[in-house]
Amino acid sequence: MAERAAPIGVMDSGVGGLSVLAEIQRLLPSESLLYVADSGHVPYGEKSPDYIRQRLRHIAGFFREQGAKAMVLACNTATVAAVADLRERYPHWPLVGMEPAVKPAAAATRSGVVGVLATTGTLQSAKFAALLDRFANDVQVVTQPCPGLVECIEGGDLDSPAVRQLLAGYVQPLLAAGCDTLILGCTHYPFLRPLLAGMVPAQVAIIDTGAAVARQLQRLLDARDLLAAGPAQDTRFWSSGEPERLHAILPLLWNRADSVQRLPM
Repeated sequence: MAERAAPIGVMDSGVGGLSVLAEIQRLLPSESLLYVADSGHVPYGEKSPDYIRQRLRHIAGFFREQGAKAMVLACNTATVAAVADLRERYPHWPLVGMEPAVKPAAAATRSGVVGVLATTGTLQSAKFAALLDRFANDVQVVTQPCPGLVECIEGGDLDSPAVRQLLAGYVQPLLAAGCDTLILGCTHYPFLRPLLAGMVPAQVAIIDTGAAVARQLQRLLDARDLLAAGPAQDTRFWSSGEPERLHAILPLLWNRADSVQRLPM
């Protein structure tokens, strides 16, 4: 079936979704992947929901033109603002979004205190509030918006003194509150995991949702008999910002210097 060999579209506001792309490739090595970095409009965390919905409609349309059999919103803020709108527009197209790992964190905590590092947009959303209502009744959830972190990662800064100071300032209040479990509520933040691991006690669990998203994608494709048999085509990349900037950072975050095309506006 030709549709099984069709690619999967993965998007993020910038390079953060590469952490999810890697999990998808690890779990589903036979799948061909397309990646869009909406870097001309990053960060999403401070944008209005309507603005983000318009961007996601454009990117979804682009993926449809490329023949994508599914789409992954590898961005918490985009998921909050736009996944319901896209599901209404494309009711039969597999769509997978992100959500902070409140459920596994609530199950993992021993102290009963969970910390969340996320963008302002995610933390202020009704969807995040609903997650807390559903899964965090028996735990205390301490949230921490992290302005500036996405911009550092977009620039390839994963361990400078400046980013260390910024991250430490966000983590310390969570540790002081007694958190023994930290949720990385933005797909950019797993790239700071090595830095973060050096800042928190060894017994503090650090949780993100990239692997869970890959598993959900696998389930949706399997249910529709859309899993590819391979071989996978090379991953293709587009950016709405300067393609050279994404090309330059790919060796750091993707371990390969793939070519990048400009996303048609």
